Amino acid sequence: MPDITWEDLFCAESSNCFRIGTDPEGNAYIAVAGQEDTYLTDTREALATLIRDIKAGKADHLL
Repeated sequence: MPDITWEDLFCAESSNCFRIGTDPEGNAYIAVAGQEDTYLTDTREALATLIRDIKAGKADHLL
């Protein structure tokens, strides 16, 4: 497992919690809280784009 530094939990409605982390090589990670050993990884730029697009409503059709 990479050396990941996880941020504090991000929870919506106190039940859907996620964690975002980074490693020394500049990769970004996102995982369900408590399941950090199963994560999605990409570059920091890709994760930032994903977050911006979600905030802009580009994933609303998935709700």
